[in-house]
Amino acid sequence: MRVWPHPGDRREPEWRIKAEFSILAALHLFIAALFLASLFDSAPAQGHPGGLAADGCHNDRKNGGRHCHRGPNAGKSAQPARSGDIYFPNCSAARAAGAAPVRRGQPGYGKHLDRDGDGVGCE
Repeated sequence: MRVWPHPGDRREPEWRIKAEFSILAALHLFIAALFLASLFDSAPAQGHPGGLAADGCHNDRKNGGRHCHRGPNAGKSAQPARSGDIYFPNCSAARAAGAAPVRRGQPGYGKHLDRDGDGVGCE
């Protein structure tokens, strides 16, 4: 009667080879499924790595104004006023102009400058 494995036999048992093959085949199928899912993913691609303000918008340096990704203004862009009104793209510009803090109703006030929504921007 032969005892498996034989002391001089260095081959892997057949069941172990089949198990390793099955594991590798399942892993390859899983990776292929992930790849295919990534091709047909309907999630929108991010156009830029920059952060968003509390209102879901950011300054659009290329075109001027602001662009929104989230919140009630998602998908909308706000351009600076061209009719001579004062517009500050951010608080640094308002401070540089000596206008900070900017209060609601004053020239240069914008919701994008008022993070906490209390009516005073660039506090």
